[in-house]
Amino acid sequence: MPQELLLQVSPEIAANDLLLKNHLSKQISVSVNEIQHVSILKRSIDARQKAIKINLKVLIFMKGEPFQEQKLQLPEYKNVTSAQEVIVVGAGPAGLFAALQLIELGLKPIVIERGKDVRGRRRDLKAINVDHLVNEDSNYCFGEGGAGTYSDGKLYTRSKKRGDVTRILELFVAFGASADILIEAHPHIGTNKLPQIIQDIREKIIEFGGQVLFETRLTDILLKNNEVQGVVTQKGDTILANKIILATGHSARDIFELLDRKKIFIEAKPFALGVRAEHPQSLIDSIQYSCDYRGEFLPPAPYSIVKQVGGRGMYSFCMCPGGVIAPCATSPGEVVTNGWSPSKRDQATANSGIVIELQLEDFKPFAKFGALAGMEFQKSIEQRAWHLAGESQKVPAQRMIDFTQNRVSSDIPKTSYVPGTTSVEMGQVFPEFLTQILREGFTEFGKSMRGYLTNEAILHAPESRTSSPVRIPRDPLTYEHVQIKGLYPCGEGAGYAGGIISAAIDGEKCALMIGEILNK
Repeated sequence: MPQELLLQVSPEIAANDLLLKNHLSKQISVSVNEIQHVSILKRSIDARQKAIKINLKVLIFMKGEPFQEQKLQLPEYKNVTSAQEVIVVGAGPAGLFAALQLIELGLKPIVIERGKDVRGRRRDLKAINVDHLVNEDSNYCFGEGGAGTYSDGKLYTRSKKRGDVTRILELFVAFGASADILIEAHPHIGTNKLPQIIQDIREKIIEFGGQVLFETRLTDILLKNNEVQGVVTQKGDTILANKIILATGHSARDIFELLDRKKIFIEAKPFALGVRAEHPQSLIDSIQYSCDYRGEFLPPAPYSIVKQVGGRGMYSFCMCPGGVIAPCATSPGEVVTNGWSPSKRDQATANSGIVIELQLEDFKPFAKFGALAGMEFQKSIEQRAWHLAGESQKVPAQRMIDFTQNRVSSDIPKTSYVPGTTSVEMGQVFPEFLTQILREGFTEFGKSMRGYLTNEAILHAPESRTSSPVRIPRDPLTYEHVQIKGLYPCGEGAGYAGGIISAAIDGEKCALMIGEILNK
């Protein structure tokens, strides 16, 4: 019977199959030739001591024990060409995984996506980076795959209680992701690899009878007696169905406005907002690994930090080792930052959102907007940043120590943010209470991570799309909207997810709830 073992080894041993077998042979007192195969089940880094170790959970197969490489298979999808139809609004992870689940259940998804297919989006990403042109329907947030496709592809989630994380990871592997995502403590596909996987998911949906309609924006939801009847698109087309999964993402402001206008109940939701900080990756490596050079066997170091400042949480968000900062505006007249890493995480810089928890009372100056108060607060900061940086996709920027000392930086070096930066005193971007918390917080960060507080670090503002500023309430048991029958608010945009994995899980759950009703 295969033997399971927990162990700590050097990064070099963990990276070399032969060295690992030799190490294990000594651990279990057998000849190395007796070890047929070693499967790594889990892997993580322990950098708490000067001598960095890799934690491994392994399964050892000895000679004569049955072993066969397992290739993950996709579920047995049904042909749903003529089946009952369910509208899925949004082709991000929530929408795509909802569509796959519907097909498993024998239901036909009609996915409508305001943006372009995953390849077509690239031209619009180039336009925002190079020409400072924002396409409101196709950008880093909108289009096939959603916001995560071209802004990192992180798969780490703390949402273990929300559903089956392993199932989602295994589906990604079956669609072509590296099997490493099943064993890494912080799995990551990478922005360069995720597009092909997203395309393959879409092709599978179509192969089994689903529909995927690109450049098709929802403009109205048809209702009768508080029950959905279908949707209307910007082309004037009507698509009828009495079940709608609304998975439009955290930046679909027009959808929030539509719901508010139709008196469909929504509510303001707290979110977090701040800046995106960029350091040299070598500096983060030296802090986290306590060494001058991390060597060839350790990955670029991430970091995670949380402080209570002024009674609020201030924390790192969406940290991107070996990554770059991207322009993520969804409308002209605003600037927004986010970060991403390629699969190898081999860029020279590291970046992270550094954000502060907001409270509903912070939105009081925008109270006249009702449930959209948080969204208007968010917009006001993005628009102010746009004006301060020169009314283009350049962003306000400041060296970190200069910011803590309320001093305009005399120069800003070239950063990974392609559209460019404008030296600005960051206090002009944010309300005074946020500025003060950020200044105090960075000083506290510097005490916990010696070397983090430095003028080598450049702050870019704002990091404002951490989560939805609106919640679309739903019944906790049926996942149906509390007021509108047949409407299933889903994923990040509805306030029920916070990343690729949790959004995908939520999409599946909504589909399962619909399946329970329609397949009775």
